Amino acid sequence: MQHLLIKAVVSIVLLAPLWASNCPTQNKFANELADAEQRWAHALDTHNTEAVACILADEFQDADTSGQLHTRQQTLARVPQRRPGQETLSELDPHVFGDYGYIRGLATLTDPQGKTVARVRFTDIFVYRDGRWMALAGQETLLPEAK
Repeated sequence: MQHLLIKAVVSIVLLAPLWASNCPTQNKFANELADAEQRWAHALDTHNTEAVACILADEFQDADTSGQLHTRQQTLARVPQRRPGQETLSELDPHVFGDYGYIRGLATLTDPQGKTVARVRFTDIFVYRDGRWMALAGQETLLPEAK
């Protein structure tokens, strides 16, 4: 299993420059940050590592709901292993300050039968680079189950 993970990471690192050339361009507006988040969620739902690679900057780091840090390479390597289901985003609140921006929102994760399995409050920090918004960092907080 570890051999397959190493092979996936090496493939991702070697192909990343090719993916970047196929990434969509965006304007430097706050609504484009919300669009980037929606594309990111869809790419995760469909296990599309190439699309996620377009969104994550090389120096990307994520603090997940358990507090563990993940690099860009680790994050990309986990995309194909995601459980089936859908991530629906709401409460998106983007802000832009020159070439930087951040967005807060709520991700509701549902299983294939439509049952809510998690609600995650997130904040993502972006930089505008190479004609598109790229995520630099993310922070996720697991919300308690609604009663």
